Amino acid sequence: MSISDIPTLSMLRTTMQWHQERQKVLSENVANSDTPNFKPRDLVEPKFDSTGAPAGTMGTLAMTLTSAGHITPSGGGTDAFDQNKRAGFQTRPAGNAVNLEDEMTKSANNQMDYQAVTGLYSKSLQLLKTAIGKG
Repeated sequence: MSISDIPTLSMLRTTMQWHQERQKVLSENVANSDTPNFKPRDLVEPKFDSTGAPAGTMGTLAMTLTSAGHITPSGGGTDAFDQNKRAGFQTRPAGNAVNLEDEMTKSANNQMDYQAVTGLYSKSLQLLKTAIGKG
């Protein structure tokens, strides 16, 4: 059995990837806090079934190349996770809806959650090493 076949580790890896992508989205929101008509984005947290597989279907959005000179996208990215369309935002007169306090709070919470998941992942690997007599 490969280590990638263990449902718990697969679930933790997916969660870590989601936190990484969410951090990118949140930092884009902060970076565009003064951009007129910018609407902040957020990602929907992945749900898992009892086997550790993602529950339901997580749709992917294909990136569109508008010029032959554009670099083709690699796998993953923010389009690997659904976006949260229900988030309500208060818009400023310039059309920008980024609230820096909320974005920084989300970013800090995201970082703490990521650290918790990486801790669980490393402890799980240590447990497996101990179980097979390598640790």
